[in-house]
Amino acid sequence: MSAQLHELPDAFALLEPLLHAQRQAFASNPMPPAAQRRQWLKSLRELLVTEQQALIDALRTDFGNRSADETLLAELMPSLQSIHYASRHLNSWMKASRRKVGVAFQPASAKVVYQPLGVVGVIVPWNYPLFLAIGPLVGALSAGNRVMLKLSEATPATGLLLQRLLEQVFPTDLVCVVLGEADVGIAFSRLPFDHLLFTGATSIGRQVMRAAADNLTPVTLELGGKSPAIVGPDVPLKDAAERIAFGKTLNAGQTCVAPDYVLVPRPRLDAFVDAYRQAVQGFYPQVRDNPDYTSIINPRQLARLNHYLEDAKAKGARVIALYPPEQTTGRCLAPQVLLDVNDDMTVMQDEIFGPLLPIVPYDHIDEALAYVNARPRPLALYYFGYDKAEQQRVLDHTHSGGACMNDTLLHVAQDDMPFGGIGPSGMGHYHGHEGFLTFSKAKGVLIKQRFNAARVIYPPYGKALQKLVYRLFIR
Repeated sequence: MSAQLHELPDAFALLEPLLHAQRQAFASNPMPPAAQRRQWLKSLRELLVTEQQALIDALRTDFGNRSADETLLAELMPSLQSIHYASRHLNSWMKASRRKVGVAFQPASAKVVYQPLGVVGVIVPWNYPLFLAIGPLVGALSAGNRVMLKLSEATPATGLLLQRLLEQVFPTDLVCVVLGEADVGIAFSRLPFDHLLFTGATSIGRQVMRAAADNLTPVTLELGGKSPAIVGPDVPLKDAAERIAFGKTLNAGQTCVAPDYVLVPRPRLDAFVDAYRQAVQGFYPQVRDNPDYTSIINPRQLARLNHYLEDAKAKGARVIALYPPEQTTGRCLAPQVLLDVNDDMTVMQDEIFGPLLPIVPYDHIDEALAYVNARPRPLALYYFGYDKAEQQRVLDHTHSGGACMNDTLLHVAQDDMPFGGIGPSGMGHYHGHEGFLTFSKAKGVLIKQRFNAARVIYPPYGKALQKLVYRLFIR
C-alpha cells in the first residue's frame, strides 16, 4: 500500500477493507456471464424507477431547491436510458472480435477478448450526483467489474440515500458507496484501483491524476472548462437565444457542459441580449420561490459566483440583471448577463458553473474561432447557424471534447456517442460502447494448434528457408 495512505489512517481504515472485499469477490468471478451482468442492470433500473420520488426529495434537500423536473430530465431519464442501451447491446459488446493473422504466421487465428479490469473507483461530483454516479456504474457493471463510488460531501442527503438503496440490491463486494469529507476523497483517489474515473474541477483532476500515478492506475477525467457558444451571423436570434438559455439555466448553470460564454457578431449584440432575456423570462417568469428554478448548491459556491460578479464590475464589466434585485434571495441567484468583459476578470478565467453569462462580440467568424483556440480546449462547443459548410468549418477548426450544432447539452445524453474531454477538459471517454471499452481490457489472443510453421525461423539462423522468408516478407 502506498505510503500516502498512512498519512490518512482513519480514511484508510474505512476504505481498505472495502477494496479488499471487492478484489476477493472479483477473483472468485473474474468473467461474469452476460446474463448476470444484465441482471445487475435490471436490478439497478428497477431500483431507480421505484425510488424516483425519494431521489427527487434527497436532491431537493441538498440543493435547497432542486427542480423535480430537472432531476427527472437530467438525472433519472438519462440514467435509465443508459441502462436500457447497455442491456440491449451487451451481447455484441462482449463478443470476441475476430482479427486477421498475417500469412507469415499461419496457420493460426487471432481475436480480441474484452475482459473486466477488476475494481473500478468512481469519484462523483455534487452537481448531478445521481447521473454522474449511475452513468459510470452502468459502464463498469456492463464490463463485469466491481465498483466503489465516492459521493460528494456537498450532497449528503443524496449520498446517504444512494448508499442505502444500492445496498438493498447489490452486495458491497459488488457495489459500494463511500461517504465522507475531503480526507476520505483524498484517500479514495490514492487506492490502487484497476481504473479510476473522476468528474469535477480541473484543479482537483490534476491532484487525482497525481495520486493515481503512484499506483499506475489508469484514469478517466471529466473536467469541464469554459465551453463556448458561437452565434453565427445569420441564425435567427430567437432560436439561438432560447437554446443557449436552456443550457445555461438548467440546474442554475451548475453543469459541466453549460455554455460558459457566448461569442456574438458585434452588430447583433444588443438584439441577442434582448432575445436571451425574453427566453430566460419565458422559462422562469420569476426565479424567487419558483419550484422550477434550482438553487446554488451551498453558500460557498454562491459566494464564489458573487465574487465573480464583483470582480467583473470592478474591472469594467457591465452587468445586466434579467430580474429585479428582490428576485435574488437566499441561495437563489437570478440569471445575469455580463458585457464588456476581458481576460483580466476571474469570470473569464475560471469555469463559471452558475447562471452568469458573459457575451463577447466578434467581427468575423475567423476572429471567433481564434478566440476559442487561444484558450484551453473545452469540454463542449456549441455553434448556432444553419449553413452546413459553416458548421463543418467550425468543427474542423476547433477542438473540444464534444460539440452540438444548434443546441446545447443534449449530446451528453446520446448513448451511442462517446463522452469525454480533451486536454484541460479531461481525458478518456465513457457512455455506451465507449464506456464498456474504457472499463474492459481489450486482450489480444493468438491461437495456434499442433502444426507449428514458425519452426522455420528458429535458430540456428542462416538456413535456406529463413532466407526465403526474408525475401518474401522484407520488401
